[in-house]
Amino acid sequence: MRVARVVVDVPLAHLDRPFDYAVPDELAGDVRPGCRVRVRFAGQLVDGYVLELAGSTEHDGKLVPLAKLVSPEPVLTPEVAALARSVADRWGGTMTDVLRLAVPPRRAAAEKRPRTDPPPAPELPDPAGFARYPTGPALLDAIAAGAPARAVWTALPGEDWPARLAELCRAALSGDHGALVVVPDGKDLDRLEAAAERVLPKGSFVVLRADAAPDTRYRRFLDAARGSAKVVLGTRAAALAPVADLGLVAVWDDGDDLHAEPRAPYAHARDVLVHRAHLAACAAVVAATARTAEAALLVESGWAHELVADRPTLRAAAPRVQALGEDGELARDPAARTARLPSLAHRVARQALADGAPVLVQVPRAGYAPGLSCARCRAPARCAVCSGPLGISATAGPGGSRVPACRWCARPAATFDCPHCHVTKLRASVVGAARTAEELGRAFAGATVRVSGRGSGVLATVPGGPAVVVATPGAEPVADGGYGAALLLDSWALLGRADLRAGEETLRRWMNAAALVRPASAGGQVVVAADAAHPVVQALVRWDPAWLAERELADRRALGFPPATRMAALSGTPAALAEFLEAARLPTDADVLGPVPEPPRPGQEDERERYLVRAPRAEGLALARALAEVQGVRSAKKVAEHVRVQLDPLELV
Repeated sequence: MRVARVVVDVPLAHLDRPFDYAVPDELAGDVRPGCRVRVRFAGQLVDGYVLELAGSTEHDGKLVPLAKLVSPEPVLTPEVAALARSVADRWGGTMTDVLRLAVPPRRAAAEKRPRTDPPPAPELPDPAGFARYPTGPALLDAIAAGAPARAVWTALPGEDWPARLAELCRAALSGDHGALVVVPDGKDLDRLEAAAERVLPKGSFVVLRADAAPDTRYRRFLDAARGSAKVVLGTRAAALAPVADLGLVAVWDDGDDLHAEPRAPYAHARDVLVHRAHLAACAAVVAATARTAEAALLVESGWAHELVADRPTLRAAAPRVQALGEDGELARDPAARTARLPSLAHRVARQALADGAPVLVQVPRAGYAPGLSCARCRAPARCAVCSGPLGISATAGPGGSRVPACRWCARPAATFDCPHCHVTKLRASVVGAARTAEELGRAFAGATVRVSGRGSGVLATVPGGPAVVVATPGAEPVADGGYGAALLLDSWALLGRADLRAGEETLRRWMNAAALVRPASAGGQVVVAADAAHPVVQALVRWDPAWLAERELADRRALGFPPATRMAALSGTPAALAEFLEAARLPTDADVLGPVPEPPRPGQEDERERYLVRAPRAEGLALARALAEVQGVRSAKKVAEHVRVQLDPLELV
């Protein structure tokens, strides 16, 4: 009797294990590891994947036969199955949760397409692109040889990073190995795809997009699973994609919060790829313009080595960066500390426009006036119905009017009466990109003003002529020939956030924008509206993200925060949390912090709290197992109140 070990698609923690089923004789020739099946489970037909076939079972009773073979196509490779199991264990989730992210829904038409062979292995790429980094050519050679080389790459300003990543993939292909590259969003993926078309052989790569049509996504997934395409490019879900003979994993801009999966088990794409490189013993590259504390830990631990340029090369590529708090500027303009757009920013922008170059203006907030307050007492303006914050998201309504509306329930607030001083007038406490563009249009009369960001649309590129481009972080378009200047406004909105990663995230956003500016030798300048003495500003002025990342890592180690430790956030009602923690068998060195009230969410009625459970990194797996065990017990008991468990949350507010 042939036995199929099947992982069933049942989202219950206490059933997170494979089950044995008998393989009927009529299906014996088609059932294979990785194929989709339908099985009878608890009286219902559910989907599942065959993990392996065996000749015996440890089950004492009679095995239930497989109900149906959905498809003989092996869509779950052994490597991805092992990775899914390991990711679930490491982040306290279930394997079925991971597989929902790893394997797209089936489309029968795509499976009927004939299998194609991968194109021949290309030659090694020209190492000239990595010549500015002392160990860059050696990295290409190591990847081509199949060595498990690991690097934290800090890209130079103005670097054509899509071309460099495509060259890394070509190096892997030259050694007949596969490659996997993950980027934050569709805009970055478009640039990477264009570079891959220039550098990689035709048919050697596929692009997995979250917004692709289901048929297209499944067809490309099959090309990767069958080995027809040995390079996979995509966003965070592609971190679990099947890749034949994996030789390289890479992630670009690992600090971007888009890499954090919002669904259970909430694993970060960077961490999944690093873990996958460890399991597969392959090369790994964590790349960005800035550097995160997690990347600094990889370097400090010796798991990865730095791939950076020397200081003379960096100085030749970087723009000139000036802060508004410098003594010379304060002597010239005493109001520089308080003005939103001081004279220095005006001078730099006017000079760039006069030279025929575009100017980039980065504004942290989208919309027109996303934050409103009372004109007299400055109290935040709240909705009279749900107490949500009032704001103006659009530039203008019908007839040119701008009506405030609640950002939670969307109800317009045509009238306002301050509950503290009963004044009926409002003022903008936070200025968005749309209003900034309106103000700059008046300040630089005759200049074309473009807006890139949520609501107005994200621009991929802009012409190289004189224009003012107002963009929110992450939506900065690439300018032909580079920007002549960049103005980084409203620094308080980024640096003043009550977030563990506020400084690190601020530098990442600033450096990503500043990297689009021409070198100082070509007249490129960056003005940051912040105090020059702030450590984040100092790191930007010196263009030294590694220094700030090492400082952040040291501070977090002293305070006992990730990545120096493993931390779990538990959210739920007070009664459910108390019951959960009482049942948890936490590691001996674990600390429980809290509870603290959770910020209310739109439509939320029940009072919710949050605990943080902290453990040393060496006890991280034990912490995940302890929390998963409690989830399994509560699932078996059919406890109604759910407790949300998230390990290594990106935000600790």
